[in-house]
Amino acid sequence: MFSSLQGYRRAWITADLLAAVTLLVIAVPEQLATSRLAGMPPITGFYAFAAGSFLFALLGSNPQMSVGADSTIAPLFAVGIARLAPAGSVHYVDLVGILAVMVGVLVAMIGLLRLGWIAELLSAPIITGFLAGVAVIIVVHQLPDLFGLPGASGSTVHRITLVVTHLGDTNGWALGIGAAVFAIVVAAERIDRRLPGALVGLIGSTVAVGALGLHAHGVTILGTLAHGAPRLGLFDVSWSAIGSVAPLAGVVALVVVSQSAATTRAFADEGHYEVDVGRDFVGVGAGNIVAGLVGSFPVNASPARTAAVASAAGRTQLTGLGAAAAVLVLVPAAGLLKDVPLATLAAVLIFVATRIFHVRDLVAIARFDRFELGLAVVTLLTVALVGVEQGIGVAVGLAILDRTRLSARPQLHVLGRIPDTTSWAPLSSNVAAAQVPSVLAVLFATPLWYANAVHFRAQLTDSLARALGTPRLVVLDALGMSDVDYTGSRALSAVLDELDRDHTAFAVARAGEHARQGLRRSGLLARIGEDHLFPSVDEAVRTLGPKSPGS
Repeated sequence: MFSSLQGYRRAWITADLLAAVTLLVIAVPEQLATSRLAGMPPITGFYAFAAGSFLFALLGSNPQMSVGADSTIAPLFAVGIARLAPAGSVHYVDLVGILAVMVGVLVAMIGLLRLGWIAELLSAPIITGFLAGVAVIIVVHQLPDLFGLPGASGSTVHRITLVVTHLGDTNGWALGIGAAVFAIVVAAERIDRRLPGALVGLIGSTVAVGALGLHAHGVTILGTLAHGAPRLGLFDVSWSAIGSVAPLAGVVALVVVSQSAATTRAFADEGHYEVDVGRDFVGVGAGNIVAGLVGSFPVNASPARTAAVASAAGRTQLTGLGAAAAVLVLVPAAGLLKDVPLATLAAVLIFVATRIFHVRDLVAIARFDRFELGLAVVTLLTVALVGVEQGIGVAVGLAILDRTRLSARPQLHVLGRIPDTTSWAPLSSNVAAAQVPSVLAVLFATPLWYANAVHFRAQLTDSLARALGTPRLVVLDALGMSDVDYTGSRALSAVLDELDRDHTAFAVARAGEHARQGLRRSGLLARIGEDHLFPSVDEAVRTLGPKSPGS
């Protein structure tokens, strides 16, 4: 426990406390804005930050990672829970608490059981498209507050339609405040990421609203915050509630695991220290459980806040503990935030959305492969227009189909001998390699299974037809053929039938134990003969080739 504080040195305390101040000034406006995005009472964002920070410091391994309310997952569960209860209602808050505990249990179990590989089902294009879709949701949800319009609900398209049809009712003061705060945050980001642009914008706009009486001019403000003690425990728990929240909890947990793993590994590599990803999952999971039990909402690792800690030279989790303690101390004074204009929080969240919509990554994916770009775009559109669960499900399904398509159409490489050596290489990749007359050597560097068995046989038949001279020997280089299933063995048996009819010898080179077991179970090993298994292609050709004494 508190692993990052073990062996603590007094020389570190100054840097850690300065990093805690940096983290605090970033977290206050961000947690308020994220709680609005989550459809939860603003004060619950502070509780989420405190719960995530304390529990991760207690159980996690990364000394710099910041855990708390996160704008990536907030719109996911907000949209999902809003289908079950009206946003802001008591039932809504209760369901969000149940969701946070379920997410925490799932994430912690993934850490304890070392199942972090589940997150690897989300490829880079899928994650890029997913984050872009979330960015669209964030922006669309904030447009009414930015323009000073009444709140909207429903699908993304419906929300956009309502905003467009009511643009004539835009409140100039609200739009001006939002634009000014956005400009301040962008400027601070470009000058130095450690500058608290969001906090400056929040304080400045709050003072302006109070001094100029802008509330009377239609500028919507945050209002009085409920800043008493958190409500402890879970409420309205039933099997029906658990069942309705479970699918959403699975999706949110998957996103939390993916982002937490990426964050902890990235900053560990950058800071040259070791982390235990499993323990970090347990720490984030425990933070979610406690957040749910204190009436707050799911938490996640934050790449942006972690970067702020690293930039401020924070060494240990004393940074997170100090910032969390300061946030709790500020809770009784949260009433001072009642004049915060909603346009300010909207501007902060829209800026966050611009940070997670990675245009450069989409361009790079497009240059690399159009199909993978299609995965990213499908994920983006499905998440933004249909739903998060559907978007991730469709994208993962398409990605698996694409991998299956590629593995079902592997290339059979024709090999040639490199002059004056005993090495053989694919003719397509080595210009020096030359095919030996009357010998066909081929490399099939993938398992031979039902999806590619027909393709394997067709490629081998075609290679026989185009071989140099009439083949008297076929050598299959089985390096990489880690398995042969029943369908694959039947395809290979059909190839042997054709070779027998043409009186062509057959040998296998570099077969691993798994491939040998498959050949043995199918009876093909007895048919090929143990004496036709060789440690290299060259030895097979020298032993069985037409020019050898044993031909």
